[in-house]
Amino acid sequence: EHQSSLHHQTNQVSQGGAISSSTIEHQSSLHHRVAQHNSIHMRLLLLLLSFLLQPQSSNSLGHPALLNSIKSFHQPPSSSVADACRIFHGRGGLHPGADHLTLDYYAPVFLLTSFGVELEENELDSYCSALCETLDANEDDDDDISQQHELTIVYQCRGANTTAETRLLCGTIPDPHIVTENNGQDQYLVHLLRGQNHGLFLDMSNGRTWLRNKCQTKDVSSVLNLFSYTCAFSVAALNGGADKVVNIDMSRGALKVGQRNHELNGVSNKASFLSHDIFKTWGKMKRAGPFDCIVVDPPSYQKGSFVAKKDYGKVIRRLPSLLNEDGYALLCLNAPEMNSEFLLDKVKEECGTEMVFIERLENPATFESAFPERALKVLLFQYQPSDDVSSVAT
Repeated sequence: EHQSSLHHQTNQVSQGGAISSSTIEHQSSLHHRVAQHNSIHMRLLLLLLSFLLQPQSSNSLGHPALLNSIKSFHQPPSSSVADACRIFHGRGGLHPGADHLTLDYYAPVFLLTSFGVELEENELDSYCSALCETLDANEDDDDDISQQHELTIVYQCRGANTTAETRLLCGTIPDPHIVTENNGQDQYLVHLLRGQNHGLFLDMSNGRTWLRNKCQTKDVSSVLNLFSYTCAFSVAALNGGADKVVNIDMSRGALKVGQRNHELNGVSNKASFLSHDIFKTWGKMKRAGPFDCIVVDPPSYQKGSFVAKKDYGKVIRRLPSLLNEDGYALLCLNAPEMNSEFLLDKVKEECGTEMVFIERLENPATFESAFPERALKVLLFQYQPSDDVSSVAT
């Protein structure tokens, strides 16, 4: 009604009619009240959108997609490729309403993680009950008594707007807790009750397999493992037949776990471990090289040490000086806000045509995503210093 009155009076003026000062004041008041009215509507709309976009409280009976994944899960037998894997990947955006949920298996422990949403106790109970039923069914089908375990579940809640929590819901965690890949040949220590990184990145398993295979075929015999964390790439390379791996990471604690991983696998004599700032260690790296392969798997953002947008190019520009001709660079990026083009552009900007793009390694099938460019990106390049690079596949 206010707007209608305002329009009527405005039309009078536009038709040449006179208008008094009191009418002008009235118009001004109407403008102000209409603006207030619209502002209130806009605030209400923004509040509604904010509510709709926030992760909502989970279904207290459990999310159907996660429950179905639990039901169809079968414990890997002792002859399986790996006994550590993702069971459910809600983060991939393929299961509406479950974007905050993941379920991993680090044999014999299940790890349930919720990002940004605190799960209610009855929802946790529903997942525990489903896992218990699945474990019982698996044991009924398995004649191997050694494969029968008590149910052990760790729950972790993390992310913004939630109280960080990690707790053991049931069972007992082995000490030490060791999981394997490559039919039990590659062994890794993991820790599920301490921190948000658990000692082994499951989404990087295809990268480790690629490197292991290259070492087995002798295409790669020396490796520089940058941002090595617990040195899983190094273990895979040395078990594959590499002659030498240099691991570099600023975290002494992570490198100590890495050294224990090498002891577990009996390959300590071929690996070295440097707890250094990578940006201050180029001289040592160059003296230790050149290498047949360089793995670069940095954090996307670690205040004070590495910020991908700002620092990745500084690493890339050094690659040609550290690689043998035809050597490989495996560049990894796990930042949702940056796509593959970021790495491709950085390599072209820093190395010109000398580093030739080969392929993007696929992520494990259990990490399937509706938005591949927001998921982990692992890009393979090859160093070709000559002018003729046409023979390399792209």
